[in-house]
Amino acid sequence: MSSWGVLARRIRVPLGFLLAALYIWLAKPLWLSIGIGGLIAALGLWVRAVASGHVRKNQQLAATGPYACARHPLYLGSMIIAAGFCVAARNLWILLALVAMFAVIYVPVIRGEEAFLRARFPEYEEYARRVPRFGIRMGNLQASRGSFSRELYMQHREYNALLGAAVMLAVLVVKLLM
Repeated sequence: MSSWGVLARRIRVPLGFLLAALYIWLAKPLWLSIGIGGLIAALGLWVRAVASGHVRKNQQLAATGPYACARHPLYLGSMIIAAGFCVAARNLWILLALVAMFAVIYVPVIRGEEAFLRARFPEYEEYARRVPRFGIRMGNLQASRGSFSRELYMQHREYNALLGAAVMLAVLVVKLLM
């Protein structure tokens, strides 16, 4: 991983908290925007939940479930959640900040993870050829079967994404009421 990729990996969570504070300050929610944005975010939470229940990090290459359709369903889920919160906030600056964060922080992190997976799993090259890095390959839906593991979901503490989204939605409601 490049030196920027290593740094990006380290700062992505603290930067996310900083972005959350900026988000709360800049958000201009309406009931309708919170409702629509919340539904979009719920879709992203579902994608992340399903993905986390299929991945055995560093043990085997995840290629079933959502990993058969998207190479990075956890990041895809995060992008959908972010899109939902952009809709809820109704602020173009928030959208621009999220796009910049994805481009500057997450793209290098994803590339670093892919380099690690290539080195660890010889079958990764073939997997990468048939499954897109960003986006969804609908033709792989038949291959997407695999078993979801609640234990993996809990082990990866994916419920934290649900809790974080619930807190942010509650903050938007409080901001709207003030």
